[in-house]
Amino acid sequence: MQGYWFLASPKALVRKGSTHAGKPPVSGQSAGFFVGYLMDGDGYSFFSPEPPECLVFAWITPVGGALHRRLVGEPASLVRKTFEYIRWLTHRPPRFVFHEKELPAMARHGSMRVWPAEKRRHLSQNFFIETLAWLVRSGLVRKLREEIE
Repeated sequence: MQGYWFLASPKALVRKGSTHAGKPPVSGQSAGFFVGYLMDGDGYSFFSPEPPECLVFAWITPVGGALHRRLVGEPASLVRKTFEYIRWLTHRPPRFVFHEKELPAMARHGSMRVWPAEKRRHLSQNFFIETLAWLVRSGLVRKLREEIE
């Protein structure tokens, strides 16, 4: 993976680059977003990826921990309700997916394989703008930060 990890906290941390394990650059209970590219499917087979892919996801750590159970696992959790709302509003692929037991709790990803090489930059930008707009408009960015504070 190559991209940016955003930490939902009063003192936000942003780290550029890739990580070997595909994990956020923090420890303990935390949450945030990843925005970038999935260059191979290692560790992300649950996506059925077709790399290279554009990828945006919300994450909560540790997976299965108290914060994760509250924000992802419960039937009326913040991430689950946001996913259901955004999924209902988006009618064309790639649509958001929900993974209760994975680091990317709510994600949107799309392969760039079918895009002409000369249009990949432009189409990637469109993907990221559209996806991030959904996350902001849904209130997830603000609400996730409020849950962490």
